[in-house]
Amino acid sequence: MSEFVSLVTSIRDCTLCAAHLPLGPRPVLQVGTTAKILIAGQAPGRIVHETGKPFDDKSGERLRNWLGVTPAQFYDPNIFAIVPMGFCFPGTGSSGDLPPRRECGATWHDNLFEQLPQLELKIIIGAYAMDYHLGNRQSKTLTQTVERWQEFLPDYLPLPHPSPRNNIWLRRNAWFETEVVPNLQARVKELLE
Repeated sequence: MSEFVSLVTSIRDCTLCAAHLPLGPRPVLQVGTTAKILIAGQAPGRIVHETGKPFDDKSGERLRNWLGVTPAQFYDPNIFAIVPMGFCFPGTGSSGDLPPRRECGATWHDNLFEQLPQLELKIIIGAYAMDYHLGNRQSKTLTQTVERWQEFLPDYLPLPHPSPRNNIWLRRNAWFETEVVPNLQARVKELLE
């Protein structure tokens, strides 16, 4: 078994933080050794936990629209790697899902990304993913980081979460869908050709 396959199997079998997960462990990720595009998100929500399929919800519909891809393209691990900061549903708090568990990043991420050197575009969704992938290059707020999207190209593109909970953010920041989304679609199309 290759090192990559062994690592992915270990992630899928992980129970490291089982005691802290209200629905138990069910690591959700999608990876392939030829994928050129990474979707780096937060953590699976309740629906994704149930289906075991990343972004299999309203957020995923919006994200695929932003990317300009079909579900078949999106769910092809040879095109898209989907690696959240937390692989399991962390539970729900007073204002939405809890933050991703830190154990995933500390245990798995560095090793996994070493196995994915072919990635050409990393689409970074939300503050927790930005902390890991952009570090001190990000701005004070998510909005300020996304406003600087051009500075991160061609390797990274920071996005807000596509959740329906962000409808107000999207209305207040109309520039995102008029400026960022067409450029995101063009970059994805370029990598798919």
